[in-house]
Amino acid sequence: MHRDELENHLNQLLDISRFHDYCPNGLQVEGRDQIRSIVSGVTASLDLLQAAVAADADAILVHHGYFWRGEDLRITGIKSRRIALLLNHRINLYAYHLPLDSHPQFGNNVLLGKKLGFIETGRFGGQDIMVRGELPEAMTLDALREKITQTLLRRPLMIGDPDKTIRTIAWCTGGAQNYFDAAIAQGVDVYITGEASEHNVHAARESGVGFIAAGHHATERYGVQALGDYIAQQYGIRHQFVDIDNPV
Repeated sequence: MHRDELENHLNQLLDISRFHDYCPNGLQVEGRDQIRSIVSGVTASLDLLQAAVAADADAILVHHGYFWRGEDLRITGIKSRRIALLLNHRINLYAYHLPLDSHPQFGNNVLLGKKLGFIETGRFGGQDIMVRGELPEAMTLDALREKITQTLLRRPLMIGDPDKTIRTIAWCTGGAQNYFDAAIAQGVDVYITGEASEHNVHAARESGVGFIAAGHHATERYGVQALGDYIAQQYGIRHQFVDIDNPV
């Protein structure tokens, strides 16, 4: 399919116009006209770009792309090497950030919840990014951490009483630790996100709400995979997800 046709479809599917984001969503670097093969990944790192070159991909689909608000605008250093590789090989780069977190079918939040067996009961926070829900059965905070460990294949950081009984939860994938206060205000038993900051520890201890940082990368692997699989099924395009490991 044509590069612009794919962008238009994805932009409408993910409803990008409704989000105020930190980066441009959609086609970020233009490559060849026709797309027959896509490589997807969480972040458009050099390792992912090189994997796409090796796979002879026409396009790369990521959650974390380029041109973030407040970054140096110059095309130098790491940014220069990445963009030069894309341009030299005429590979398109599509990136979707908040729209891919929030989407009700392909979103990182909804898919993480399904992976962990959560029951979604509502949305809250700015742009309705954050999710509120329940566990099918009550369990201790420590048992929830073990469930996350087994599902995401990494042991998360946990702050709180390991023997506390957990029934209600809130979650937001990635670097959403600054939304912890909003989760506390929802009256939930635990908040799950990707990363932690120093102040989250004190807020968890003083509020009694558990805090789990399960990994920025680990919690955001599912949306881009699902979106890539959807494109492949809809348009007969080859799709390969490449997981460039990241401990954060």
